[in-house]
Amino acid sequence: MTFLYPIIFAIFIGFVFRVSARVCQKSLIDLIIIAYIVFCGSVILTGFTLSEIHKMNDRRFWAIGVFIPAFIFYIQFTKFFGKDRNENFTVFQMIGSQIQAVWNWFGNLSVFLKCIFAGLFISLGIIEITNFILICYTPPNEWDSMTGHLNRLLYYLQHNTMSHFGGTNWNIDSYPRSACTIQIYNYLMSGKVENWFKAIHHTAYWMIGFGVFGIVRSISKNLTASFFCALVVLLLPDVLKQTITTESDIVLASYLACLVYFLFSFNEKKKRRYLYLAGFSFGIALGHKITFVFSLPPVFLILLYTVFRDDEKSNFLRLTFAHFKHLVVGFVLGFLLFALPAGYIENIQEYHHPIGPPTALKHQSVDRAGSKTNLIKQGSRNVLRYSIDLINLDGLRNWEAGEQLNKVMKKPIIWFERNVLKTRLEAEKDFTIVPFTYHKRFEFYNMSPYWGIFGFGLILPLVLMVLFRIIKAKAVYYYLGLAFTLHFIALCYTAAYDPWKGRYMISSAIFAVPFLALLFTEQYSIEKTKHIFLKAYVGFVVIIGIASALSSTFLNYRCLPFSAYGRKSAFDMTRMEILTEARPDITKAYENFNKIVPQDATVALATINDDYEYPLWGDKLTRKLIVINPFEQGLRPIPKEADYLFFAKSVIKPKIGDIRLGTDTTMTKNVIVKGEDYYLRKLH
Repeated sequence: MTFLYPIIFAIFIGFVFRVSARVCQKSLIDLIIIAYIVFCGSVILTGFTLSEIHKMNDRRFWAIGVFIPAFIFYIQFTKFFGKDRNENFTVFQMIGSQIQAVWNWFGNLSVFLKCIFAGLFISLGIIEITNFILICYTPPNEWDSMTGHLNRLLYYLQHNTMSHFGGTNWNIDSYPRSACTIQIYNYLMSGKVENWFKAIHHTAYWMIGFGVFGIVRSISKNLTASFFCALVVLLLPDVLKQTITTESDIVLASYLACLVYFLFSFNEKKKRRYLYLAGFSFGIALGHKITFVFSLPPVFLILLYTVFRDDEKSNFLRLTFAHFKHLVVGFVLGFLLFALPAGYIENIQEYHHPIGPPTALKHQSVDRAGSKTNLIKQGSRNVLRYSIDLINLDGLRNWEAGEQLNKVMKKPIIWFERNVLKTRLEAEKDFTIVPFTYHKRFEFYNMSPYWGIFGFGLILPLVLMVLFRIIKAKAVYYYLGLAFTLHFIALCYTAAYDPWKGRYMISSAIFAVPFLALLFTEQYSIEKTKHIFLKAYVGFVVIIGIASALSSTFLNYRCLPFSAYGRKSAFDMTRMEILTEARPDITKAYENFNKIVPQDATVALATINDDYEYPLWGDKLTRKLIVINPFEQGLRPIPKEADYLFFAKSVIKPKIGDIRLGTDTTMTKNVIVKGEDYYLRKLH
């Protein structure tokens, strides 16, 4: 009967699009984005319910359960929220007309723009094919997923609930759980294929592109600008890096893109259904990750523009009061349905704080800075640090020649900071997780890049020129520019400097990339034949940007599609080699563990917060693992049902008969955090 579940999954996808078709306007982008929110919302609500009744690992309940909230959404939007829908069309008619429109659009472009868009589309196609193959044939191996994100999914399935149980890593219990429901649903309905854990992340990648396309189309009414902005955001190095991982930031950015899209759709159409969809997107995003609070001030600015501002002003008060109740109800419903049950209440009960335990707060929040005076001082340094991090040839610097060029390019910046500003960005290590340096480790800029040349070559200059009124633009761009600024400031002042922070800038891009529309819609439009130098500059940036995007994909150190850097491709590595790629000193130990311990064994784990636990579940994720050293709770007794004890020497002292698994404690090359010395004890 296993083959039925993928069929039911496909039927559910079809039903989700049916719901979306009854809600959307006559737009393929609208159809897809609404379907995405209906899918995520339905699965999340089902997951929360199944967790409460201890049925998380029962595919029968998942197969049927997801249809219930989707049907409720259908009723809500056809009978209540979406009564103002007045478009009449069929989906097939819409798809056909959209394809014809795109064909006509491309045919009418100038030769210059045809070359630009051909290069962007072809490079995106090559990258997508490569990434899709990598997703299908390589297991996930992102660091936080090995310790937390993926690891906790299997604990939840084992326990049949997402309730607190005391995991080794603090984020297993304390992180919001809405994303877990989607990953578990995809995994179970696929027939328990672990690569489907990555499905929501790759879908989120495309939703960011669709969202930006829709936002720019609403702002500019220019199809060329919409395509350009969407293609650029899909080729940003930091966005590309997460499309094949199970990191959470790309999914958060997709929810933000949907939220902003719905607000601009309301501003354009004045249909109240978009206020409810925006409210649901808000709740889903907040239930996904607490860092969504960085986006709340920017979202409020967008709200001011899209809901509370009217260019004509003749009907401003009428519009405001007529729709304010729908805005409030939509956001309250989103919060109650998707955010509140995501784990924040349990965190308050367990840790007396919605985020997590005090140790986590001190590590990752403003608490690390100490006094407010020091926070302002160090946060200001972070503004400079992250600004400088944005000015890098990310992607291209994966090549040695690119990195050397990058160093030459940064020399004036380094001189200016050290000799003129004298802000001691490198010497001052307070309020940093890893101290700032102009020349970061290869692993940092390879695995967590920023925007590359598209960012500092096009996007940021346009943002600054608009905000300083060098370029006169429509009011919407000032709101977007301030929104980006607020989001960037939040990143700088709310947490310590972290060289991995490029992943958070994916959300920042939602507010900044639309500025590229100015290249097509304002005074200096490159669609006009006279702007030769501007065309040449844009063409140069696009060429380097494409090269950077391709380099980000084909020289991805953690998942190489081809052999490079003297390393095998991901397709030629064993599963354990890929899983432990970021920690090569423990690979041998984990391989030995996998050889000795049967795939159906029960294993007690006495590990530490930063240890990889996901690889210990087995090749088919069939072992049972029991945590006996939960985060900050002390060592528990070894359970009687355990067949083996896997432990770190720092947690339990080895005794005669224990098997040392072979951690290379002398390895220093390519090791960011040294692995523990692991041992195995047979208990029966």
